[in-house]
Amino acid sequence: MRRQTVEGARVRQFRVPPQLLLGFVLGLVIVVSARACGGPDGPGGTPAAASADGGSAVTRAGAAPAGLPALWPAPRRVRRDTGSVRIGRGVAVRSDAGTDTATLDAVTRALRAGGAREVRLGDAPRSGELLVTVATGGTPKELSALGADGPGELTAGGYVLAVGTDHGRPRAVLAGADAAGAFHAAQTLAQLVRPVGSAAARTELPALRVRDWPATPARGIVEGFYGKPWSQRERLEQLDFAARFKLDTYVYGPKDDPYLRARWRERYPETRLAGLRTLARRAEADHVSFVYALSPGQSVCYSSAADTAALVGKFRQLWDAGVRAFAVPLDDIDIDRWNCARDATVYGSGRGAVGRAQADLLNRVRREFLDARPGPAPLLTVPTEYDGSAASPYKSALADRLDRGVSVMWTGPLIVSPSIRADQAREAGQRYGHAVLVWDNYPVNDYTAQHLLLGPYTGRDEGLPGAVAGLLANPMPQAAASDPALFSMAAYAWNPTGYRPADALDAGLAVLAGGDGRALTALRAFADVNRASRLDSGQAPQLAALTAAYWRGGGKAERALRERLSVLASAPDAVPAALRAPAAPWLASARDWARSALAALDVRGGKGSRARVLSLRTAARSHTIVDWQGRTRPVEVGTGVLDAFVARVVGQ
Repeated sequence: MRRQTVEGARVRQFRVPPQLLLGFVLGLVIVVSARACGGPDGPGGTPAAASADGGSAVTRAGAAPAGLPALWPAPRRVRRDTGSVRIGRGVAVRSDAGTDTATLDAVTRALRAGGAREVRLGDAPRSGELLVTVATGGTPKELSALGADGPGELTAGGYVLAVGTDHGRPRAVLAGADAAGAFHAAQTLAQLVRPVGSAAARTELPALRVRDWPATPARGIVEGFYGKPWSQRERLEQLDFAARFKLDTYVYGPKDDPYLRARWRERYPETRLAGLRTLARRAEADHVSFVYALSPGQSVCYSSAADTAALVGKFRQLWDAGVRAFAVPLDDIDIDRWNCARDATVYGSGRGAVGRAQADLLNRVRREFLDARPGPAPLLTVPTEYDGSAASPYKSALADRLDRGVSVMWTGPLIVSPSIRADQAREAGQRYGHAVLVWDNYPVNDYTAQHLLLGPYTGRDEGLPGAVAGLLANPMPQAAASDPALFSMAAYAWNPTGYRPADALDAGLAVLAGGDGRALTALRAFADVNRASRLDSGQAPQLAALTAAYWRGGGKAERALRERLSVLASAPDAVPAALRAPAAPWLASARDWARSALAALDVRGGKGSRARVLSLRTAARSHTIVDWQGRTRPVEVGTGVLDAFVARVVGQ
């Protein structure tokens, strides 16, 4: 994608009148109480409602009835029943023929984490033992005994999970609308055993009924950023991360792979192909569609039979390596020139001609390669005009000529879109003649490399997932730092109705902290000063509130500010190890800014020296990063808040 610049914004502070604050709190109580009493109807089921035994529906992300951990993404409907079921030392697991090994492995891991020492597949339960039934595409009889409907009416990826007792016998049932749904049910079971962000596992399962389904078919990650590529280990970890939180698509398109771009006609040597084979196998086990994205646009001759054959031959090599989904991105190329004279002869001139040429190439690839193979995913493309919904000769030509079996990716109204609405997506779909798949350029930071973007996924309306073929997020080169935003995107894409950005971000930070309380405290402070983005320009809202309270006066406000600054100063040693190396310049800058601000507080209190404040400020500004274009740039942390506080104290 083309790059743009980003500007920072200052946080504007204001006082809230006490009367208004009281009214807001009372209104919030009423709204929360109302939400606790019910939820939306879902496909194939009746509305969940409060029950005599205390059960209730849940749609709010991160919230749960008493006795339930928060589940992520938030399920569409959860009904809490009375009691719980002990996992025990021995568990019997039964499954049907449609349930795959990956799902059974996930169930087994969850049960073992909950204390099971013996998990017997295909066996009958012994006296008092828990029986876990796993089904794919059908309704096991055990569901009705637990008062739950089957998954038959649910969309692809949907599932039902029920836990309870049948005449005193402990039972758990996982029933997927399809294989992906059964796998998703296993991930929810795992969270019931070990809640998100918790280091400790539970040995009992709460009695409950979950009915759940995704809001959009494709949800995932597109590795399409410019800059230092992810390592093989990071890619494997991202596939596992996607699986845990019900993302189902991973587009492989790193800009550093020469065999994707400059050398796209050449087959991979076995040493490089082996890495792709490993990724494809892991993705299959994780129920993630691994999409290989080949970008020939910088040199392809659209009318050349030899180039079409080279593209098909490359895809054939990847098919033999286990890849089953493919893309031909045609973005970031010069749309106003042909790569060969023959194209000008065959198609003429103008952007409409380019649209026709690209459609012909994509159609040939689809017909000559994908149509001849069993079970491939639809071919994806990124058009050269990939943002906005205004009519153009290029879009019209592509819409008229491109096969309906090809999916078109779109970045929203802009390349980096602060907001995307469902009506904009539908209009774009009409322009392209295809339902669009959103390539969302967040949290990618290659256009603003001096910033880490640790804020939540926001600015997308509730109806967007239902108006598109899917949502894919483009992450940062800093893989671990991308996880909180990707986590929040996963929560939104699955259940936008119940999505709360702040709750999702905090849960994503908890996942990264892995049950370490000190690490989570540091992450919260660090994320706050690395929050601003095109999606939300508010920087460091928590720290800004603390500094504003300090300037209003009071010892309590100063103590609170010192506590937060002290946490920030210790962040380089407190955040999880996975974040320390990729985020090192920002962590060091945050540390030095926090120390400078603490020294400024000392000066205000009649201790320390102004020179030390200035020295630490200089250190904070000294940390740099080299961007993908080779430019050295000073990193920015808490801009408009930390620097403004120090400047106010020292008078410059």
